[in-house]
Amino acid sequence: MRAVVVQAAGRFAVCEVATPAPGRGQALVRVKASTVCGTDQKIFAGQFPGTKFPHIPGHEFAGEVVELGEGVDEVRPGDRVGIEVHVGCGRCARCLEGLYQLCLNYGRAEKGHAHIGFTVPGGLAEYAAIDVRALHPLPEQLTWDEGAFCDNVGVALYAVERGQLRAGERVAVIGAGAFGALAAQVARASGAARVVLVGTRAERLQRLAGLADSVVVASGETAVGQTREALGGDGADLVIEFAGTSEAARQAILLARRGGRVVLAGSTGPGRELSGVDLSTIVRGHLDIYGSLANPRGISRRGLELIARRAVDVRPLITHCFALDDFAEAWATFVERRDGAIRVMLHP
Repeated sequence: MRAVVVQAAGRFAVCEVATPAPGRGQALVRVKASTVCGTDQKIFAGQFPGTKFPHIPGHEFAGEVVELGEGVDEVRPGDRVGIEVHVGCGRCARCLEGLYQLCLNYGRAEKGHAHIGFTVPGGLAEYAAIDVRALHPLPEQLTWDEGAFCDNVGVALYAVERGQLRAGERVAVIGAGAFGALAAQVARASGAARVVLVGTRAERLQRLAGLADSVVVASGETAVGQTREALGGDGADLVIEFAGTSEAARQAILLARRGGRVVLAGSTGPGRELSGVDLSTIVRGHLDIYGSLANPRGISRRGLELIARRAVDVRPLITHCFALDDFAEAWATFVERRDGAIRVMLHP
């Protein structure tokens, strides 16, 4: 089969490799649509210690089940499925709480853990052998490209639920990428009275303007002031940050009303520190601040239903499409944000 292989940090190629055979508890999936995100840049750069080279990346994809491993009867050949990234060991304290993205046996395949596209081969390939626990059936209304957002929509939905959004509340979402656009729509679908999407790239926000009640294109104190004005009050009941920068985290804290809630979800890699925030802003503001990582408890299945009933529209996020053999061009398009690239879709 053809696959993207990262041979060493910063070096990759599309190569011919052996098609995997599904092991016990796995299904072989023929990949129909796969995409890349900012986390892949960290993987390609060798910044994830759990990733060993050579490696087949890809953790946002959908496909068709074509073969079953031993003991699998949850799916059948021909089933259309989306893939969730995290497979916990199922036996540690965190997995037993349903937080398998925090699995205490991370990276230990012999214990049953898998982080698809990170510690085990992923979906930037024609085929992938996937643990059946990570497969979610695609509603029949969804295209393959829409199904590839299975993991993304779960991440966004979990961030909103982590922030305990209540109907009628005002929400600010910082970060006008795929996750921010999804979180804004999930918040609207969950009954938010007003949702403001905040970012710094005008071309992106112009494309995404219809996914929120209003958009703000600004940075720093200007962004804080304009967002507060757009919310029509003293700040947001809930702020969700998906930009992944120190400045965005600072803005999120400053945007929350007194007694409000902040979810920080963007900085999944090391190297970013929060500075420039007076701690009394948090203490005297009586703020609840949450970290939100990935999407536990099979939440992606519910996210797919939001896409199926068009409460969440992922189509504006798909800006470019390429064949797998054109991955080098696709990768450059994404990394350089050519033509306002948000999600660059590959079709193996």
